[in-house]
Amino acid sequence: MRILRRCNIFLTDAASNFRIPQLQQQYDLVAARPTDERTLQQACQSLDVDIISLDLTRRFETHFKFPMLGTAISRGIKIELCYSQGIMSSDPSAKRNLISNATQIIRVTRGRGLIFSSEAKSVLGIRAPSDIINLASVWGLGTERGKDGLTKEPRSVVEFARLKRKSFKGIIDIVYGGDKPPERPVAEAKDKQGQKDKANKNQNGKRPGENLEGAPVHETKMDKPISKRQQAKNKKAKMQEAGQEVPA
Repeated sequence: MRILRRCNIFLTDAASNFRIPQLQQQYDLVAARPTDERTLQQACQSLDVDIISLDLTRRFETHFKFPMLGTAISRGIKIELCYSQGIMSSDPSAKRNLISNATQIIRVTRGRGLIFSSEAKSVLGIRAPSDIINLASVWGLGTERGKDGLTKEPRSVVEFARLKRKSFKGIIDIVYGGDKPPERPVAEAKDKQGQKDKANKNQNGKRPGENLEGAPVHETKMDKPISKRQQAKNKKAKMQEAGQEVPA
């Protein structure tokens, strides 16, 4: 299990300097929480953060627009939806605003680039993954998109943040590929190859020029049998040499 450190920045003024590059070196995730439309637009277009977390219990002055949220999603920034206030809050208007804002964000983003978090102040506000998927389906998010908001999207934002911290411009990363085996001397390699060839040549335990019984090959050769025609020719030649009459 790996424990991640997260830094939450509350954006109250668009002209403030938040030293985000320095914070990214100290924390695994940097999240921004805009408080108005100007800071939300700044977070979507220019701030180098990993997560945009919205307080969905408050009423925003304007509706969410796809060009603004789509720009953040195309930059790899995820939109965080916190659900515990819609379950545990005693204020009816807070629950109403959360449902309205969550439904609007899901409709504008088409369910892409969303992650779910509890933001619970007690364990009673935490729900199981299946309950969160069912709750998101009530807000208008499909089952597959809801599952991605709990598995695929959180994993991608963590890996993307790690690449931004440790890789070169978020593109090239150095991966450990193991140690290089030590090189053997050339003479030793040739000696081992010669021994291997000799073992393969004499693998049956016999010397060159011997058959399976261990006898020399030239001693085990048998004479080729002579045909009857050749025997008749040899007999005729012997009778001619002895001066005997050769029968016709």
